[in-house]
Amino acid sequence: MEDIELQDLAGKMGDADNLEKAVTLIENFLLNRALLGNSYNIPRLSNVVRHISNSVQTNIKGLADIACLSEKQFCRVFSEHIGTTPKDFLRIIRLQRTLSILQHNPKIGFAQLSYECGYTDQSHMIKEFRLFTGYTPKEYISRCAPVSDYFTF
Repeated sequence: MEDIELQDLAGKMGDADNLEKAVTLIENFLLNRALLGNSYNIPRLSNVVRHISNSVQTNIKGLADIACLSEKQFCRVFSEHIGTTPKDFLRIIRLQRTLSILQHNPKIGFAQLSYECGYTDQSHMIKEFRLFTGYTPKEYISRCAPVSDYFTF
């Protein structure tokens, strides 16, 4: 299958006076391609990310349903557009929620914190926290102030 736009780009590249113009042509071509290709799924993914931000508990099946895609297709589209798997994104947002709550309520107990952030239990929270930060929540708090700019109250 011939790509007429790509052939047009090749012709313009041949006519370019210098390397800077050629690079600009390529960048514009790729940017336009990316924006056109992504536009169909952007509203779907926007709804999914909004849901993730507003929900403590969610799963891949529920997110795929929100996007009106099969689970396999959803994971592929999500990874292509967001840059990570839905599961890893959920884990990152859960950590951001944890940091945000610690930032705004430093005296909260870890059992309550793990419940409010959607971890299965306190040990699950500590394990995930250590995986992302290299510290347990207690060690982290003693070394630096928890900050999350993902969530605002």
